[in-house]
Amino acid sequence: MAVLAVGTTLLVGRARTPCVGHPWGVTATASSRGPALSETPLPPLDGTAKPWPGTHEVLGGVRLHVRRTPGPGGVRVVYVHGLGGSSTNWTDLAALLAPFAGGVALDLPGFGFSEPREGFDFSLAAHAAVVADALGDLADGPVHLVGNSMGGAIALLVAARRPELVRTLTLISPAMPDLRPHPGRLSDPRMALAYLPLVGGRIRRQLAAMGARERARQVIALCYADPGAFPEHRLEELTEEHGARASLAWAGPAMGRTTFGILRAWLARGPASLWNVAPLVRAPSLVVWGEQDRVISVRRAVRTARSLPDARLLVLPRTGHVAQMEQPVTVAQAVLGMWEGVDAGTW
Repeated sequence: MAVLAVGTTLLVGRARTPCVGHPWGVTATASSRGPALSETPLPPLDGTAKPWPGTHEVLGGVRLHVRRTPGPGGVRVVYVHGLGGSSTNWTDLAALLAPFAGGVALDLPGFGFSEPREGFDFSLAAHAAVVADALGDLADGPVHLVGNSMGGAIALLVAARRPELVRTLTLISPAMPDLRPHPGRLSDPRMALAYLPLVGGRIRRQLAAMGARERARQVIALCYADPGAFPEHRLEELTEEHGARASLAWAGPAMGRTTFGILRAWLARGPASLWNVAPLVRAPSLVVWGEQDRVISVRRAVRTARSLPDARLLVLPRTGHVAQMEQPVTVAQAVLGMWEGVDAGTW
């Protein structure tokens, strides 16, 4: 693998050049081939557009809340959000890709407005099984699968275990194992104490009593490289969503149990390790990372792309953990470039 700088965007693609010298273990070379940014015109981005309408549907035998994006050829792209996120995380990217692919953004069980079924264990494997079963109902053939953070790890599991379901794979800051014990990775540092004996109950009550707007601001402060760039109307939408979820009895436990599910996946060894799952993926893959990601370090980016048999890496400067929200146009150009390259046999 090698790296190619295009403007201020770092593109990393497969090449025979040795990977040494770069802070992330790659070397600059003009012969590198990174992911092509599509030159196909995208629709103008309407940053004021409301989230796509949401409905509840039974997919794969599970009732999920989803947001559909109209587009050609039926459902061809499926979006999977991260921990604490929801289908609204894909509003802008889905709009930009709508002329090229109809889409579905899922609320995973316990998140957004998808109530988890009784007995759901909130492991990454369980979430991946729900997504895989849903894909079977969403399309007659393989889809373009896009995941962010936890959703990226889930999409990775789906692509590895159910290759017939996935045409291409896009991972945006996927939650690959990153066990750095740093409170700055939490939207609220008190969360690190929330499940400790004696003090945990009090901390959880304090967090539960926090206002919806403050919770929304904390999430954006953690996930955005420049929180001030988050539009005020989007903050209002996120505040409204957080307020609505506060009344759902299952929302808090789902967050806590899924967090532990991620930690268990990160501690797994042998075939269950995400690093050992990645080489099983056969779909052409695009890995996108924000250079200023505080949640999952960009230092995981090159290893992630190397682990996938047919992957290229796009690293975006001045970008944090949710590149599809911070840099939707560039991400859309990269995703569309991959689709075009795969269709043309040039990826």
